[in-house]
Amino acid sequence: MNPQDTERPSEYPAEWKVEFGPSAPLPEGYQVGRETTRLEAGTVFIPGGKPLPCDVVWERDIPVTLRDGVVIYTDVLRPADQDDNLPALVNWSPYGKSLPAFPDVPWGVPRENFSGLGKFEGADAAFWLDHGYALVNPDARGVGKSGGDIHYWGSVESHDGYDVVEWAAEQPWSNGKIALYGASWLAISQWGIAATQPPHLAAIAPWNGLYDAYRSHMLWGGIPDPGFFGHLPFMIPGHPSSMERISDMSLREPLMNEYWEDKIPDLTKVTIPAYVVMDGVTGLHSFGVSEAFRRLGSAEKWFRINNTHEWNDQYDPYYQNDVLRFFDRYLKDVDNGWEATPRVRASIINAGGTDFVDVPFTQWPVPETRYQELYLDAQDHSLSTTPPVEISSATYPGADGAVAFTIKFDHDTTLLGYMSARLWVEAQGADDMDLFLLVEKLDADGNLLAPHREFADTYPISPPGAPGRLRVSLRELDAELSTDFVPVQAFRRHRKLAPGEIVPVDIGFTPRSYFVEAGQQLRLTVAGYNVRGTGVEVDAPQDEPVLGGRASAVTPRAENSGNHVIHTGPDHVSYLKVPVVANPH
Repeated sequence: MNPQDTERPSEYPAEWKVEFGPSAPLPEGYQVGRETTRLEAGTVFIPGGKPLPCDVVWERDIPVTLRDGVVIYTDVLRPADQDDNLPALVNWSPYGKSLPAFPDVPWGVPRENFSGLGKFEGADAAFWLDHGYALVNPDARGVGKSGGDIHYWGSVESHDGYDVVEWAAEQPWSNGKIALYGASWLAISQWGIAATQPPHLAAIAPWNGLYDAYRSHMLWGGIPDPGFFGHLPFMIPGHPSSMERISDMSLREPLMNEYWEDKIPDLTKVTIPAYVVMDGVTGLHSFGVSEAFRRLGSAEKWFRINNTHEWNDQYDPYYQNDVLRFFDRYLKDVDNGWEATPRVRASIINAGGTDFVDVPFTQWPVPETRYQELYLDAQDHSLSTTPPVEISSATYPGADGAVAFTIKFDHDTTLLGYMSARLWVEAQGADDMDLFLLVEKLDADGNLLAPHREFADTYPISPPGAPGRLRVSLRELDAELSTDFVPVQAFRRHRKLAPGEIVPVDIGFTPRSYFVEAGQQLRLTVAGYNVRGTGVEVDAPQDEPVLGGRASAVTPRAENSGNHVIHTGPDHVSYLKVPVVANPH
């Protein structure tokens, strides 16, 4: 039985033996105790921040009793001139509700776009309260002074979120319609909470939230990748509580099992309206959020792929007003024509040129997509639209080697959606191999073309390109989850390689959009190490992690030795499959 279907669990089953460890200490002066503060219009809460456009009532440390008797605490911010009939946005995460959050303005966000009255990666009170919404900012289980232990998503956190949604709907200021909002963790948690179907949850708006923690991050491709989430606890404050050690679990439980299934909510149960945003440039969430959108059961869902980072996009006035129209329609019943909004709006990244922004489509993936196979030829390290006629192979050292294949386009081409590769591979001197793949756009001379990022000096930028990876012994596909355009592995058992054995493997990539001009190139790199680098990197010892910079502590745990061989030719047709759509105008 899927643990998501159990009766509102408050702990994981004991037989899972989930590891917990200490949470970060509470910062000095962390707000404790019930109090109400009134902030007047015009107040500037942080230096250079957005002034409050309306009077604000800020209620702090309101106790909420969860289903198992554990008490957590939440803050509520409301417009001072309205004390009833308010829809509410719940910003669910373990990052702490003390305001201003750290950092007071998220990296890359112009200070004038943010007031500081917003939970980290959550809704900004200066905007939403002025438009007639309340904000509910809980300290999740185990966070701050909230009781219990901190959980990484899954059934426990999802049902806690259910309880808070229903609590908010019962408050005297509420109109009974609640939405979930926010980026990253605040987005990831929305999939699970919405799947529990709280009766008063009216809509969700996740920015960049990975889905299926095993497949899209912690063991992406079956390769343990504990670094980023292993460092995350440093920014999660708790009283003397403990926090789930998901990174340790990724090393202890390397195969798909009930523990990991518990963190994969059944998205067919999410039938409420959804406004979903994917960052089209960085890599931490992109594969998961695109898959989540595809699997949502809602008939009313909208998908937008931006060409910036989630925070820059989230607090951009234009897109704040865009999601306001969405929420007004479903939380206030305003007949504002929102339904006419294109179901998919995609930024087509034209690295080296000008991006095409908000290009409209009817569905995701784009129904008119033509999947083109580009065949590898190891003889000249090329990609071609016709398969090679001669047998050849390319060999590189498994531990630190790589091989690349390129193609030059003879006409302008737009690639949007899911890429995949089929490779025929052999391990020499080993019984397994970890493959790291990367697709990049190059200019006519072979120089890498990187997307333009205005905030590159303030935020750790992911290297450009579409990555994919796979541990070859875990190559067996999940027949139910795989499609013609995206292979999905089962990750249930290892199938080691025999000496001289050549096997086909299918590898999916993080969805991307590329506008490739005539004369420009596409390069596929296959390597035995993480050739792309990480999505978000840190520059600190493992006991003192901080965001920004680089460190080897956040690399995947590849286990390569011997040589890797990529086979091409008529007996072993290896190819990169790319999604071709009509060029934007």
